[in-house]
Amino acid sequence: MSEPIRVLVTGAAGQIAYSLLFSIAKGDVFGKDQPIILLLLDITPMLPVLEGVVMELQDCALPLLRDIVPTDKEEVAFKDLDAAILVGSMPRREGMERKDLLKANVSIFKSQGAALEKYAKKTVKVLVVGNPANTNCLIAAKSAPSIPKENFSCLTRLDHNRARSQVAMRCGVPATHVRNVIIWGNHSSTQYPDVHHCLVNMSGSELACFEAVKDDAWLKGEFIATVQQRGAAVIKARKLSSAMSAAKAICDHMRDVWSGTPEGEFISMGVYSSGNSYGVPEDLIYSFPVQIKDKTWKIVEGLSINDFSQTKMDATAAELIEERDTAVSFLSE
Repeated sequence: MSEPIRVLVTGAAGQIAYSLLFSIAKGDVFGKDQPIILLLLDITPMLPVLEGVVMELQDCALPLLRDIVPTDKEEVAFKDLDAAILVGSMPRREGMERKDLLKANVSIFKSQGAALEKYAKKTVKVLVVGNPANTNCLIAAKSAPSIPKENFSCLTRLDHNRARSQVAMRCGVPATHVRNVIIWGNHSSTQYPDVHHCLVNMSGSELACFEAVKDDAWLKGEFIATVQQRGAAVIKARKLSSAMSAAKAICDHMRDVWSGTPEGEFISMGVYSSGNSYGVPEDLIYSFPVQIKDKTWKIVEGLSINDFSQTKMDATAAELIEERDTAVSFLSE
């Protein structure tokens, strides 16, 4: 057995964490022989609830779980971290302007970025889940200047999984038979689910997605809208936001960061846009197709982008620029 790694989950008393913590502690994310110390951060009023979560984790009697540290203190939570999963954020309340939401989250992620800078290992891998995830991730990264920017990513794997599943259901195949869908841009309703490079395994042979689905109007219309609006549709139906599927996506994302992506496959994650070959402006956290090896991601280069795709990629970039500029204006306050 190797040395235990220290893994932080923020918003640890919330519903996404409740679906997530068991999978991490069981070994589904960092490996079946990797012992784990879980650090669980939440706000002070949530500590009694968090105590219940700790009891349940203890009661699971999991062989890899070496210790659980529930806390409301950043200096405890961020100490010597190997991985940080930042789930907690200020949710959008009814009647709240997006600007107010950004302002509230800038203060949270500025503080957590500073805590990463001060207490975590410089090798820490940071995944931001709390929305607006791309911009929150950018603020955290800017607030931790000595941690490499490529150690930060935000979650668009849920959108990626949603897109993959929609294609699979349409073709009547398992989701594992669909690979290389792409989510470009923001984890918001402007994101662009792109299937121009997607392959579908139908009866043992791989077909291009458009050939497999045989319905261009659906792929360019309803499919895109369904993926873009899926989070809102879940809230409307459940009266709560996606938790089980979000937790599964977090596990998929962190497992790939830790262990690498399968040969010939790429996944979607929000990463630093600097130096990309797709004309996405610099200094954004933007979702790209990536491949991961030795805990290092690389944007998949050389994919052809048609005019339809380019327009949608530009629109989501424009939204991210506006979000960034608003958020950065709050940073100095």
